[in-house]
Amino acid sequence: MSDAEAVARTAALLKQRLGPGAPRIAVLLGSGWSPLAAEVQDAVDVTYAELPAFPVLAVGGHAGLLRAGRLGGVEVLVLAGRQHAYETGRADGMRGVIRTLAAIGIRVLVQTNAAGSLDAALRPGEVMLVGDHINVPQLSPLFGESGDGRFVDLSAAYDPALRAQARAAAARAGIALHEGVYAWVMGPQFETPAEIRMLRSFGARAVGMSTVPETILARHAGLRVLALSLLTNMAAGMEPVPLSHAHTLAGAAAGSERALRLLVAVLQALEC
Repeated sequence: MSDAEAVARTAALLKQRLGPGAPRIAVLLGSGWSPLAAEVQDAVDVTYAELPAFPVLAVGGHAGLLRAGRLGGVEVLVLAGRQHAYETGRADGMRGVIRTLAAIGIRVLVQTNAAGSLDAALRPGEVMLVGDHINVPQLSPLFGESGDGRFVDLSAAYDPALRAQARAAAARAGIALHEGVYAWVMGPQFETPAEIRMLRSFGARAVGMSTVPETILARHAGLRVLALSLLTNMAAGMEPVPLSHAHTLAGAAAGSERALRLLVAVLQALEC
């Protein structure tokens, strides 16, 4: 089955399962954000395994579940989990997912992730609004595409109007929302202190192993993108604490309650 056929079959299946009036907003949950799925009301669940265009997931904290319903009164489609480039060596693991979202009428992709802080003033438990990104490995999920459409403009990859709405929602909710540049690294190993010093010199405030490929795919598909990073730890060399995936998940769990309140407030404010 070709990629296009898989997307078409997946889109048809989801339209059948979800019925008329599919949501306009999709939320992609990263590590630490998964409790949000339990808050969805009137939920309709579909596992990734049922969807031909969706990947098989193999990372802790990523359930592989699509859930549609209402969150804070907003119709949303929640994606619990993503495939990372470090699992395959390729950046296109979520290509079928993003193209399926576009095919069923999604207009806004809200991404969430867990990230390490590169800023001493940005502590674990805080949330950063992604204003821009640095694609450190310079991998693209669009390798192999043809035609002029592959040359995607990323000068406003993270939609300015959506970011303004998110900042206003955070202010109304009384929740601090920082903003900065997110650096995407390949992983799965954590960065060295020297690499962190390099990324700080580039102007990055947070570093992680996801989000950028999905942003490129979403912009290629015509979706608007908003992204939030939950800071789970200080990056290598900034504090004398060994890094591990378990440490990341623990840091995400500690900050998730405030992050989830913020995300619901943001979703209620989005105009799309």
